Amino acid sequence: MAKYTDAKCRLCRREGGKLFLKGDKCYKTSCPFEKRPVAPGQHGADRKKVSEYGLQLREKQKTKRIYGVLEGQFKEYYVKADRMKGITGENMLSLLERRLDNVVYRMGIAVSRAQARQLVTHAHFSVNGRPVDIASYQVKVGDVIAVKETKKSSPYFEALKATAKSGKMPKWLDFDTEKLEGKILALPTREDIDSQISEHMIVELYSK
Repeated sequence: MAKYTDAKCRLCRREGGKLFLKGDKCYKTSCPFEKRPVAPGQHGADRKKVSEYGLQLREKQKTKRIYGVLEGQFKEYYVKADRMKGITGENMLSLLERRLDNVVYRMGIAVSRAQARQLVTHAHFSVNGRPVDIASYQVKVGDVIAVKETKKSSPYFEALKATAKSGKMPKWLDFDTEKLEGKILALPTREDIDSQISEHMIVELYSK
């Protein structure tokens, strides 16, 4: 499977805003984007007029990078969302939010989606009592996501119990730090998604 191996901070600079790909580092003044908030490359600081297509393309690229999915995967989410009832763009974001790696991140178990994906693929979680190691697994309302019993005693999860922050938990999720167990309370709506994404531009791009 293809994997991006270059510096993640270059992606933030390319998209002109923080994508929060490196967890806590993104909130510190040492964040490379704070020091150099221009596109990478020799002419990154040059002002360029961007076409409507260019803006739509950048919005798609930004969203792909936020959720850490490849082009083919992303297109599949759009096609599936377009076939669903409701607004295509919002359906697409809901599908992305319901990825297991994103849910693990949203529950505060990992500091970034990349770390969450690693935890999932290394078989640290179960869904409704069954082990799942597929990052793109789509959760449903009522699903119970838990750290496997054999993993709870690991130093990482022991530390999580002691250092877990009472941050803002999306209302469609619930997570018990002591039990290391969470539940899907509802499907995510557009209001639940705090990422600065203009999904209508992505829909316009794919509709051409």
